[in-house]
Amino acid sequence: MGIAAGTVVIGGVTYYLFSDKRNFTRADINISSPIKTNMQNDEREILYLASLAPSGHNTQPWLVKYIGAYHWIISNDKTKWLPAVDPTQRETILSIGAFLQNLEYAACSMGYSCEFTMIATTNQDENIMEVKLTKSPVPLFDITKIKSRRTVRSNYLNDILKKEDLVYLMDDKSDFIHYIPNISKEHQWLNEQTIEANRVQSYRDAAQKELAQWIRFSSKDAAQYCDGLTTASMEIEGISGWLLRNFYEEADVMKKSFREEGIDKVIQQVSKSAGWLLITSKGNSTGTLLETGKRMQRLLLKIRDRNIAIHPMTQILEEKQTTQTLNSTMGITDDIQFLLRTGYLKNYPDPVSLRRPVERFVKT
Repeated sequence: MGIAAGTVVIGGVTYYLFSDKRNFTRADINISSPIKTNMQNDEREILYLASLAPSGHNTQPWLVKYIGAYHWIISNDKTKWLPAVDPTQRETILSIGAFLQNLEYAACSMGYSCEFTMIATTNQDENIMEVKLTKSPVPLFDITKIKSRRTVRSNYLNDILKKEDLVYLMDDKSDFIHYIPNISKEHQWLNEQTIEANRVQSYRDAAQKELAQWIRFSSKDAAQYCDGLTTASMEIEGISGWLLRNFYEEADVMKKSFREEGIDKVIQQVSKSAGWLLITSKGNSTGTLLETGKRMQRLLLKIRDRNIAIHPMTQILEEKQTTQTLNSTMGITDDIQFLLRTGYLKNYPDPVSLRRPVERFVKT
């Protein structure tokens, strides 16, 4: 009887491991509460594609104010801010810049040109950018690049990026994109400081609590919020992922065991890569940050074609103890806005991060 009972339990767990995948794929999240607008189908499609941009903890910090047909104001959603790790909303504005780049590409794919008018003067302003779309003969963009983009954290190869791939990725923008290969001393420093910054941040309670608030452990929470981090997007699979989805909650993130496991994961991650890509800007104005976010997104939409992955790891920039000597160590005078671990993959996984339906972030 004992053997039989054990078999049943193992069989049940095995079944659940392979069946409970509701927060594993973006397509399964399909919650919609239509708003009262005359929004056209292509407007909705353009805004959805724009929303596939990356953001810290996948907070998706954008709102769209619907002024009229093909006329919107892209706004800053203060409920999605991360004050513990991004107190000046620098990363928020970078993410909105990535959203704007996706929007422009998506509009081009449907034969529209975008007229952008800057509104914001600070990172905290509610209204960021006015956008008007007009039909125009513009170069079409392949939107499968937007749909297939994803952040990959694991299984990097250690092969250095090929010269032809660097030329393709940088696109004559070497003033703003810097490659730190894994054979350099700067690479080793970035690895060590990334581990240290993650250790500091993990034990800074405000930052850890903020992280906890954005983890969607259960499939129910994933379906309810359609944002944040799931076990799939954090690449926690198998029995570990099942345990987290079914037995963990926000309070568990504050435990020492969870913090230490997170640090161990970072150590494993930085041990595998082709190196780092640093994206810089000349200044920190809101407009400059938006342009830098757009530049980063253009880079991210190129990498899959070359089987290259990128994992933003910004903790060095978020902790005072580690950011102070970053520029001098790298020999860079411009402002560093992104630290991107990069490397080749043998197999490129499909995207899994959650996305809110358009009706959730469009307001009349």
